[in-house]
Amino acid sequence: MYNFKKKWGITLTNIKENKLKLYGFNNLTKSLSFNIYDICYTESEEDRKKYIEYIDEQYNAERLTKILTDVTESIGASVLNIAKQDYDPQGASVTILISEEEVPLYVLDTSCNRGIISPSRENIVGHLDKSHITVHTYPESHPQNNISTFRVDIDVSTCGTISPIKALNYLIDSFDSDIITIDYRVRGFTRDVDGRKHFIDHEINSIQNYISKETINRYHLIDMNIYQSNVFHTKMRVKDINLNNYLFEIKEEDLSELQKESIIKMLNKEMTEIFYGMDIPNV
Repeated sequence: MYNFKKKWGITLTNIKENKLKLYGFNNLTKSLSFNIYDICYTESEEDRKKYIEYIDEQYNAERLTKILTDVTESIGASVLNIAKQDYDPQGASVTILISEEEVPLYVLDTSCNRGIISPSRENIVGHLDKSHITVHTYPESHPQNNISTFRVDIDVSTCGTISPIKALNYLIDSFDSDIITIDYRVRGFTRDVDGRKHFIDHEINSIQNYISKETINRYHLIDMNIYQSNVFHTKMRVKDINLNNYLFEIKEEDLSELQKESIIKMLNKEMTEIFYGMDIPNV
């Protein structure tokens, strides 16, 4: 049997301890992707509309930009360009082009704004690079069962020595996260001066290695990893449902025991369906 761990143990030791000399730039691409879901019980059509408005206000493009610029700083990168947009009737998007090191002004593309948002233009060009951060929000309601959900998709992709995985705990804590799906992948390879390829430059056998113990204790977690391809996948579902945290415009003390039981059942069903990616028939 191929001793995969032994092979990578040698590679990691060479890179970390012996300060392996590379031929050119470390062009490994490390990509971290999040799907974060917030679940809420909204009793009426009016409540559902208010919930969407609340989410749009709480997580508008300006606040999302602040979150992503904090992520950029936390992983040791520099902002090159920011594009952001609030959508009608709901949702927002932010894209940040980043670099491992600060780019001198004299070599910076004139279309980049370094985070200083200029007046809107009729034509906007979006920058795509190996190093970028994006976020998109998807608030929605489900009138069939009075459940509303808020989904956030976040992608952090870097190249070089900086790693997006450093931003894990900050991103989890930045949102009300009931269900979290995380994918982490290292792509490409970099060469040493002897011409040998290296397909990863850090140790990892699970995304959970980088999640704080306090956070792990709050969630049920499952892993699906493909070590040979440097692909890592973790799903998280919050363990405890404190009903007051899931009620919008109503309070737990105003509900009967039967109502509480019914709402918790609906919340659990929604979380289970999202966690396992499948519809569950009503019994």
